[in-house]
Amino acid sequence: MKYSQTTAIKSWAEEDRPREKLKLKGKSSLSNAELLAIILGSGSQNESAVQLSKSILHSIDDNLIELSRLNMEELMHFSGIGEAKSISIIAALELGRRYRSSDAIQRKKVTSSIDAYEAIYSYLSDQNFEQFYCIFLNRANEITSIHKISEGGSSGTVVDPKKIFKTGLLRQASSIILCHNHPSGNIQASHQDKSITKNIKTVGELMDMPVIDHIIVGKGRYLSFADEGYL
Repeated sequence: MKYSQTTAIKSWAEEDRPREKLKLKGKSSLSNAELLAIILGSGSQNESAVQLSKSILHSIDDNLIELSRLNMEELMHFSGIGEAKSISIIAALELGRRYRSSDAIQRKKVTSSIDAYEAIYSYLSDQNFEQFYCIFLNRANEITSIHKISEGGSSGTVVDPKKIFKTGLLRQASSIILCHNHPSGNIQASHQDKSITKNIKTVGELMDMPVIDHIIVGKGRYLSFADEGYL
């Protein structure tokens, strides 16, 4: 059965309404647009909540990472999205990011670069500006904490090694994984990236808190200094 864009969700068959579908068939049965429609609660004068959600997702190629990059003003460019709905979308996505972050810390033992990438992914994947984080590990290579060190612009950020090792000492870290993002999506390590890593690694050796990797996060990809032989 097909519906016009102006058809209200409440006039649909019960099993086709997002909320009812979730109750009857479970959350995994819903599309991204249907889940977003539940968050929105209502559509516009010309579109149902589902159609409005489809319009938003279509504009970003159905990429939820790109959706999480949109700020309030950008979301409010869509007809039917006001301040309240834009806040609801941002809050829901942030809650999901925090869930993934908490889950990564609670269960993660780092044995490879992919483990480190998965742990830091939710912190850096949707950022429009460059940020520098550290993953702190105990002697069993288990994550004890993930901490933001600095935040900069779209092309770089200043990193203070003193802040890194002060934070590591407070958390009784045995080793460190450096992490930062490239908002452009280009994951190649710059000369500056390599120079900063070398300097921090030297200090880490003196502090008996070795740097075991540096992860650069792009758009769905990453580069590991350890894998590439840069350390």
